[in-house]
Order: sequence, then C-alpha cells, then structure tokens
Amino acid sequence: MAEKLPSSGSLPDGEVAGCDTSGMILVHRIFRWLYRELPLLVRDVPEGDVERAGVVGVYARLDFFALHLHHRTEDTVLWDRLAAREPACAMHVELMRAQHAEVASQLSRIEPQLGPWLETADPERRDAFAGDIEALRETLVAHLGQEEDDILPVAGAVMSQREWDELEAHTRAELMARRRDFPRDVLSLQLGLLLASVPEDERDEWYHANVPAPIRLLYLLLMKRRYDRAMQELYPDRPVPSMF
Repeated sequence: MAEKLPSSGSLPDGEVAGCDTSGMILVHRIFRWLYRELPLLVRDVPEGDVERAGVVGVYARLDFFALHLHHRTEDTVLWDRLAAREPACAMHVELMRAQHAEVASQLSRIEPQLGPWLETADPERRDAFAGDIEALRETLVAHLGQEEDDILPVAGAVMSQREWDELEAHTRAELMARRRDFPRDVLSLQLGLLLASVPEDERDEWYHANVPAPIRLLYLLLMKRRYDRAMQELYPDRPVPSMF
C-alpha cells in the first residue's frame, strides 16, 4: 500500500494556489496509446513464435509497471490533499479511488497470464490475454476521461505548483529506483513517449520549455537512440503509430 502524504486543508506557508496540470494530459495520452497498441501487438504474434512473444512481453511488463506506478503516485500525493482542500471534490476523489481499485483488480488477472503465454506463444492464451487487456483499456479510458473532467480543474485551482510537481518527482524517484529491474532503459522510453505525446508543431517549444538543457544533450547523444531502437523493436515492419 502506498504511504500517503499528510493531508492538509490549507496550503503550505508561502505557497499560493494555482498550478499547471497540463502535463497530466500528456501522460494520459501516453496511456491511451499504450493500451490501444498493446493488445494489437499481442494479437499479431504468430502461433508458436516465442521470440516475438518475448519482445512484446518486455513492453507488456513495462506497460503494467507504468500503470501501477502512475496510480500509486496519485494515491500517495493527490487524493487526500484534494479531498481536504476542496470538500465538494470528495465524491470525485472516492470515484477515482474506486476506479484505481478496479484497474488493480483487472491487472491482477492479466499479469499472471503473461508468463504462460511467453513459454509457448499459444494462440488461445494469446487471444485471452489480449482480450483482457482490451477490457482493461475500456476501464482505463473511461477513468482517464473522468479524471480530466472532474479532478484536473480542481487540482489546478487549489494546489500549489510545488505540490503538483511532487507527482513528477515521485514518479521519477521510483523510476530511478527500479530502472535496473527492466531490460530496457525506462527513462529513455519515458522521455521519448512524452515527446511523442506533444503535437508535432508544439514539440520543439515544449521540449525546450520542459526538459533541462543537460537532459536535452543526453537525449541527443544517447537516449533518443535507445528510444528509437525500442520503437523499431516493437514495430520492425511499419512506422510507429501516432498518438493522435
């Protein structure tokens, strides 16, 4: 269970209400894309092709980890603060908690299916696995839309920018702590996906406004190649599908 931060109905000393929550829209766009694409990638694995199943399985595990982490972060940083600071939002917060619990329940049924499918690339297991991911996607898409409609406007009005930035800091700390647990560079994937989630005509401006210069240099020298290699591994015979 996530360790919740202390709840407070008032802002910390010296801080003012009002924060930019637009980054969450990008994160949600990524999740919509990931869970749109994952069942398609699974279904495309030929019967018995354990090598291709293994490739898709690497990214399935990363997708599941990312969703768990995203929800743990909100559970830790966001809900208690919103309910305490804006009581009228409490019913929306409870709905978000319930939806997180439903997503966790669906993941608990999906994740154990991955290993047995990877062993044989059996088509019946493949199709059952993909079908359960598609059901999760429906739950997730509804949840993300309600969060954007009912939570983000309230958070933007009642939380300080420092408080909001704790979501990103919490996510980054967990990624750093777990990055060696995965066979792919999760930090390069995170930044590459964030860039892909920004409309192309806005991407350069967003990149320079939101990514520190040292990280931009590292992305140019190393991280972009790792991200591009991952996308080529996932989509060896076709362009990477757009998020838009």
